[in-house]
Amino acid sequence: MKMSLTEVARAVSAQNDISEYEDIDITSVAFDSRELTDGALFVPLVSQNDGHDYIQSAIDNGAVATFWQKDHENAPTDFPIIVVDNTLEALQRLSQYYLAKINPKVVAITGSNGKTTTKDMVASVLSTQFNVTKTHANFNNEIGVPMTILDMEPNTEVLVVEMGMDRPGQLDFLSHLVEPDVAAITMIGEAHIEFFGTRDKIADAKMEIVNGLKEDGIFVYNGDEPLLASRSESLPFKRTFGLTEDDDFYAYDIDGTEVQTTFKVNKYPDVEFKIPMIGEYNVNNALVAITIGDLYRIREENIQKALLNVNLTNNRTEWIEGSKHEMILSDVYNSNPTAVKEVVNAFTREKIDGRKIAVLGDMLELGDQSIELHESLAEVLDPKEVQSVYLIGPDMKYLYDKLSSVYPSENLFYFKADQLDDLYDQLNAEIYEGDQVLLKASHGIHLEKLLDKLTN
Repeated sequence: MKMSLTEVARAVSAQNDISEYEDIDITSVAFDSRELTDGALFVPLVSQNDGHDYIQSAIDNGAVATFWQKDHENAPTDFPIIVVDNTLEALQRLSQYYLAKINPKVVAITGSNGKTTTKDMVASVLSTQFNVTKTHANFNNEIGVPMTILDMEPNTEVLVVEMGMDRPGQLDFLSHLVEPDVAAITMIGEAHIEFFGTRDKIADAKMEIVNGLKEDGIFVYNGDEPLLASRSESLPFKRTFGLTEDDDFYAYDIDGTEVQTTFKVNKYPDVEFKIPMIGEYNVNNALVAITIGDLYRIREENIQKALLNVNLTNNRTEWIEGSKHEMILSDVYNSNPTAVKEVVNAFTREKIDGRKIAVLGDMLELGDQSIELHESLAEVLDPKEVQSVYLIGPDMKYLYDKLSSVYPSENLFYFKADQLDDLYDQLNAEIYEGDQVLLKASHGIHLEKLLDKLTN
């Protein structure tokens, strides 16, 4: 991006005169004083740590100006400041201004599971024929979405933005912020059920993504999910994807190995699609990209190539070779019951000469239903298919108790959340070349630390 400081001030209705700084140009925006580049506008957000306390650090790291929340005292007198009522709201207003200025098509994606992978797939498909900007990492909330917008290059033709949600009203705000041309929901699961209580209420909150949809905007959703089908009846423009013939785009002839999945789609019967990941659930994610690719008239050979070569965000489901030449299926960023069951089913589908070992950590934010939902994972764990199971976290103790009558004691292990090193020692002693290890947990369990130990 590139905007003059005076343009930024106008965009956010600055409460002070900055005309003396009209020759300053802003080339980036940042809220972390440690991660600035020369020409940056610093946004001191007020949260657990008040960003205003780090103005000098921002200046030292290349900031050329800063927002300043008017209720804060001791504003710098020898450095360009833009005084605003609220620095977060100013960041959001600036992003809206910049979005309108660049005016790309906007594709918004949410879902209880798979939204980051789907975002990567959609961006990969669209970038074969358009200049695309996509959400970096998981910048998908009230701060991350504006930062994604402000990260756009001026030649951006399509913005693919991921939207997260942990409370009612959040997607309503984000949807109105970006006003999408296409809004997509990957699935409705149990993620954040602690805050919503039921899947029905989760579906209600997810449907907020269409609240800011442009008048001629299109809603893309899983047609096999009754909660979405019933809630989308009043929308004039929509496309469905799924695994049944009632969907506009449905997959069939699904087949997979331990590293990829192949399938066909009704709209392209002569094309075999391949994705470099396992699981029927990832076929559904790919169907979102195919559906949106069709909406934007992406050629079928470009869709095929883009899905095969998709660049995935780190820490999503990926195969990594361990230090003992075992293969590790790593999915350590987030977890919920639907996601665990899907990845375990995919993990067990391919037969190998070695052993299969599952390491499962707590699924967070499940509230009063947490015990029941952790116990429910027992239905996909069979000693004939997954020979050893390692469980970590307080609520995984309930799954451990459930599995105690199914697994012999020498193949079932439980560790408290602070016993990650002990888990590693036991697991590492069991692993041999040719084995496969699944790592799956919510990020708060920090299985990425275990992954580092297993691969170094």
